Amino acid sequence: MDLSVISPTLLIASLMVAATPILLAAIGEMVVEKAGVLNLGVEGMMIMGAVMGFIAAHETGGVWLGFAAAALAGAVMALLFGVLTQFLLSNQVATGLALTLFGLGLSALLGQGYVGIKVDSLARLDMGVLSDLPFVGRVVFSHDPMVYVSLALCLGVWAFLRFSRAGLILRAVGESHDAAHALGYNVRRVRLLAIAFGGACAGLGGAYLSLVRVPQWTDGMTAGAGWIALAIVVFASWRAERVLIGAYLFGGIAVLQLNLQTAGARIPVEVLSAAPYLMTILVLVLISRRAGRAGQAPADLGKPFHPAS
Repeated sequence: MDLSVISPTLLIASLMVAATPILLAAIGEMVVEKAGVLNLGVEGMMIMGAVMGFIAAHETGGVWLGFAAAALAGAVMALLFGVLTQFLLSNQVATGLALTLFGLGLSALLGQGYVGIKVDSLARLDMGVLSDLPFVGRVVFSHDPMVYVSLALCLGVWAFLRFSRAGLILRAVGESHDAAHALGYNVRRVRLLAIAFGGACAGLGGAYLSLVRVPQWTDGMTAGAGWIALAIVVFASWRAERVLIGAYLFGGIAVLQLNLQTAGARIPVEVLSAAPYLMTILVLVLISRRAGRAGQAPADLGKPFHPAS
């Protein structure tokens, strides 16, 4: 095995790109779960964002229009889940699983005529002298705009939940929807807004795969990314900074296993391919074991809300 072919600079820069779709989906799902809703349909929303974003970008020639369409598609899928679970009181777990199956099937149908077609991707930002800096320039200041959008979104969610009144209300709804309702807050409205936000983020994560990572449409291209995002939220103890660490950990291991294959590692390809999933879950389990009370799930997570008449 020749490790000299692995460039640390490119490895770290690549992990940020690989982590971006996971981070976008996970940070959105964290907000949903903070509001007390368990949506297992992240994979379905991501794949719908991927296909609708690709179709919109291909038909209009605008990548940013593709991202807008992806966010809208994810939000619409999420609101379908929201109506079923918050108004019709269907089981959240079963409805989320059905949403994933629905999204996978519908995306395959819609994307039939777009398989193998490529679109123009987002170009890396040129930050002048910053992009020319040794190591730091390539690692930090030479990415496409969506990498920075995902980081800004993570920071914004952290600040929103920690410092804003609206964030406090959202967390109160997740901890005790009955108490929040008694105080006069509209629990359903808060949860629907959180669900729509989570769906839009998942749609953006899916669009990043089809518009930047590849960029082309391939059936089933999310390849379990939505499930990894769900796992990261749980094992990161519903904290934005740990979601960021978990997403970047997954991205790093995913990129490293590809580099090890290129370097000729004498490890079965199947083991290397499974390594990002196994190692991410293992490390996040160890982190969550030390989280204490702050790491516990919102008290009313997954519980249906029955407003008093």
